[in-house]
Amino acid sequence: MAVIPRRARNVWAYWRAERRTLRQGMVALVLSTLASFVAGLTLGAITGTLEELPGLFILIPAAVGMRGVISGATGARLGTSIAAGLFDVSWRRGGALRQNAIVGLVLTLASSLYVALLARLSALVFGEPSIPLPDLITISVVGGTLGSLLVLVAAIALAVISFRRGYDLDAVGTPVITAVGDMVTLPALFLATFLVRSEVVSDVLAVVCVLGAVVGVVAGLREEPAIRRTVLEMLAVLVLVPVLDVLAGTLLESQRDRFFELPGLLILIPPLISQAGALGGILSSRLSSKLRLGVITPRGLPEPPAVVDVSLVLVFGISIFTFIGAVGFGLAELTNHATPGAFVTIWGTALAGLFLLPVILVLGYYLAVGTTRFGLDPDNHSVPLNTGVMDLVGVVAFVGAMSLSGVAFHG
Repeated sequence: MAVIPRRARNVWAYWRAERRTLRQGMVALVLSTLASFVAGLTLGAITGTLEELPGLFILIPAAVGMRGVISGATGARLGTSIAAGLFDVSWRRGGALRQNAIVGLVLTLASSLYVALLARLSALVFGEPSIPLPDLITISVVGGTLGSLLVLVAAIALAVISFRRGYDLDAVGTPVITAVGDMVTLPALFLATFLVRSEVVSDVLAVVCVLGAVVGVVAGLREEPAIRRTVLEMLAVLVLVPVLDVLAGTLLESQRDRFFELPGLLILIPPLISQAGALGGILSSRLSSKLRLGVITPRGLPEPPAVVDVSLVLVFGISIFTFIGAVGFGLAELTNHATPGAFVTIWGTALAGLFLLPVILVLGYYLAVGTTRFGLDPDNHSVPLNTGVMDLVGVVAFVGAMSLSGVAFHG
């Protein structure tokens, strides 16, 4: 029995030693949660557009999710380069900043086109109404690219600030960058919907978007070896992750009538799934850096340094999911968006978080370890896969938790 208190003391000693990281991580999560509510408020406010453009509900989680996947992986790679002493503030060929900027732009073009195709396919397979494919391509590529440019600037700025001030980018990077992606991508997608009001304009832009995506991927594959390798590794991930996001969007589309009756619930979805992905990203990023530096080894059972990272993320998660429910209900009341009541809204969100935490912790650890064992770069795979899985599992957990709390969704 003495083993348990000793381990508890070890965890407590770690938390005391990591007080600065704890503060930075919690502040980053709170700020990123508040930023994510911009996306939530936008989603709650554009129900008219969602009704007018069927199929857009399917596209949104994938388009927003891919910004989080790409930007989260960018933050993880930059964090690892800082931890390994390979980062410098320059735009030189072979430098981390230039490489990640090019990779981000190439993957944005490719993924934006891909998610539009998947959204249209999902609507056909599941019998959901949808706007024409050219309209989906225009909204996805134009809105996604605009959002990605803003996120890329934020990611680079955060990396430079962290490098110069000694911040732990693994603890603050994923939540902040992911939240910025949520905050700017949904409004960018909404702005792009105005381009599809004219069928001719939409068709022409769709052709331009397809050509731009093809040219961007080809140009990226002809870049320096490090960029080409990262693009190829990430393309394999981006084939799978949008499928999960589109399935999440299809689930939302199937429940659209209920969400339109209670638009206050829509406010909660972006911060919930964003922070679930961010928590998994924090864990994966920290473990990836430790694996790269040899602090831990890729074992089936976590070693003590990994266990304490898990405990840190657990504390973050319990705090932030309760915070999301409370703030979300308050914002719904302020903006006159209907909710099922304070208790159901807050408890349902916290319950969804409790459903998500075991998935976040197990997935975060074994993705980092698994990718390392197979000789892959965990920054290119564990963070993106974690984010993509959380997008789908987060929506399922939210709908399930609200159903158990008394909100009647369709079967």
